[in-house]
Amino acid sequence: MKIVNQPLRKKDAMQLVTGKPVYTDDLAPKDCLIVKLLRSPYANAIIESINTAVAAKVPDIEAIFTYEDVDQEGKRCTYAGQTYPEPSPYDRLLLDRHVRFVGDVTAIVVGRTEKAVDKALSLIKVKYQVLDAVLDFHTALDNPILVHPEKTWEALCPVGADNKRNLCASEVISDGDVDGVLADCDVVIDRTYRVKAVQQNMMEPFCTFCTIDTYGRLHVVSSTQIVFHARRIIANALHIPKTQVRVTKPRIGGGFGAKQSCVSEMYPAFVTWKLKKPSKIVFSRHECHIAASPRHEMEVKVRLGATKEGKIRAIDVYTLSNTGAYGEHGPTTVGLSGHKSIPLYRTEAFRFGFDVVYTNLQAAGAYRGYGAPQGIFAVESAVNELAAKLKIDPITLREMNITHEGDIMPAYYGAPNTSCALDKCLAQVREMSDWDEKFPVRHMPNGKVRSMGVAIAMQGSSIPYCDVGGATIKVNDDGSYTLLIGAADMGTGCDTILAQMAAEVLECDFAQIQVFGADTDASPYDSGSYASSTTYITGNAVTACAKKIRAKICELGAKKLECAVEDVIFDGKFVRSTVNDKAISLVDIAAASQCFNNIALQETVEMDSLLSPPPFMAGVAELETDLLTGETEVVNYYASVDCGTPINPHLAKVQTEGGILQGIGMSLMENVTYSPDGRVYENSLMQYKIPTRQDIGHIHVDFACSYEKSGPYGAKSVGELVINTPAPAIADAVYQATGKRFYTLPITPEKIALGEEDE
Repeated sequence: MKIVNQPLRKKDAMQLVTGKPVYTDDLAPKDCLIVKLLRSPYANAIIESINTAVAAKVPDIEAIFTYEDVDQEGKRCTYAGQTYPEPSPYDRLLLDRHVRFVGDVTAIVVGRTEKAVDKALSLIKVKYQVLDAVLDFHTALDNPILVHPEKTWEALCPVGADNKRNLCASEVISDGDVDGVLADCDVVIDRTYRVKAVQQNMMEPFCTFCTIDTYGRLHVVSSTQIVFHARRIIANALHIPKTQVRVTKPRIGGGFGAKQSCVSEMYPAFVTWKLKKPSKIVFSRHECHIAASPRHEMEVKVRLGATKEGKIRAIDVYTLSNTGAYGEHGPTTVGLSGHKSIPLYRTEAFRFGFDVVYTNLQAAGAYRGYGAPQGIFAVESAVNELAAKLKIDPITLREMNITHEGDIMPAYYGAPNTSCALDKCLAQVREMSDWDEKFPVRHMPNGKVRSMGVAIAMQGSSIPYCDVGGATIKVNDDGSYTLLIGAADMGTGCDTILAQMAAEVLECDFAQIQVFGADTDASPYDSGSYASSTTYITGNAVTACAKKIRAKICELGAKKLECAVEDVIFDGKFVRSTVNDKAISLVDIAAASQCFNNIALQETVEMDSLLSPPPFMAGVAELETDLLTGETEVVNYYASVDCGTPINPHLAKVQTEGGILQGIGMSLMENVTYSPDGRVYENSLMQYKIPTRQDIGHIHVDFACSYEKSGPYGAKSVGELVINTPAPAIADAVYQATGKRFYTLPITPEKIALGEEDE
């Protein structure tokens, strides 16, 4: 391959590093009205009255909207960016009289200047009927206090939801006699693990601007991963036809799943639709911490049984998930806590059950890994504890039990393991980290302890029977190509790798592929950039589309050369006849397509998939711990990744490094905690700590490549997988250094120094 599997520079690299205006707020019209939100100070309350008269008299204030401007008995919607019918319940109104968490929206204030809007916000008087709140997700199920008592609450899919029980989703699946097998095991590890909510903290906050186009339609320009889902969500929230909404995505300054929900879009959309004037909203960093879509807090109970020789026989997982005040992604994130952790191992039996509950806290949402990090932290920590109890090397124990290519994986929906190099990943990190020499601990001259821990992980590649990837390719009159996609490049480099695939098929220079996306009016339908789907499913659409365009080029070339299409070959620049020694250039073919021609050099392909082949990974964390202060530093992290064929090795490596760094943050410092009345304590980057370059030594990444026949050029996904291994690997390294196991993330210096879990 000449283009695929090559470390080419990102398509947008120069625009980004030179500071070109490419992001949403850069592109907003200068005359946009400023939109800001008044937020509830209470976790659960009914608005009895809201007085906006004084605020409305502030100079330059254009309008103030409250629940009185929204039909309180109208059809509700979800803000979750998922394929219709969405599994997430319809439990939202654009403005609701019933506010359900501290930070929920009470009013929309619109003005010509930011100063005026800020003043007006301070002058609105709201009288609330304060209600008791459900703040502990352990007590939420069947609590007499209901987060969603309204009759208009609706669940479109049978996910076990019941708003009268504060239940967003519930299910139990199993294979084999779990209890019988566990009772017959020599060793059973029975532990409960807790992963708290963490924030995505993408560089670009939630940002949207809206205009009315020349046809009177609402044009929404937003930093979103899901242009087509966003169109449906906005139309549902505003109760207007979808045909009246167009959604466009410019460059995205990071998403990590946060922008798989419509957190900001509907507010300026509502304003512009009502006033017929341009408007925009840019969330403050404070708002991004108190009213966004953090990772679901989960408590995962694991029972893992094995023989005394180390053969894992059964795994039983129960997950309690806190979706917060609204159900965005609640029914679907929880599934990954079991379906992406249990199948790592060959077992005789498994059981996976879960409950997802409503509370009066900030609504959770999608975040890289989407539930898998919580489950993998729990199961992998249990495996590490099993290894210690049996006095078996943790890598060796895994080598004895892991899934292999060709296996059927009952806990992964009964899917076949079609490609797998997990055994090679384990061998590679053993060698990379010098595991046999360094594990478990070394005492350093500075008085600190170096220790090591290991974990493995899997993810998926798109959502089978659901996700759709789309691509349109057209030949331009100069012989270049335009690739139109509906997927969203949010810094991941998908524009680049999709162009690489097209260029490989068309045998052209990478620079000849111009990428355009995403726009609901112009792009082919695509579910969006989430669920590790873009490389796999949109990549398949791109390669299939490029093959069709190549065939059309040959067809038109043969017509011009006056020979049969089976008698021509195309080398990327010329179509040549194999019978009469004639040739015609691609440029001439492109020109010919625009004059007296019925062979259009444009194709569109939509692809779905019945498979979601898992990528795999092994990771080893090397920590240095000060046993007196509890201070811990990841001095080295070693990772081996099986993502099939890396389409662009440099981008795959950067993805891996970024995901590992986020996993380290989740493990050691990132935390969302609440006051007794439901306020977020960590409401800025002063309080909410994320890792910086100084918080880590070196990340070492290599690839142990399998070949996935169903993927483009053998590729699988890589984006989400890479966040999953740090937490259990770091937790076990802390145990090796201190002799103390921690079951709740983050594992802070205070915990290590005191040897105590938090509540």
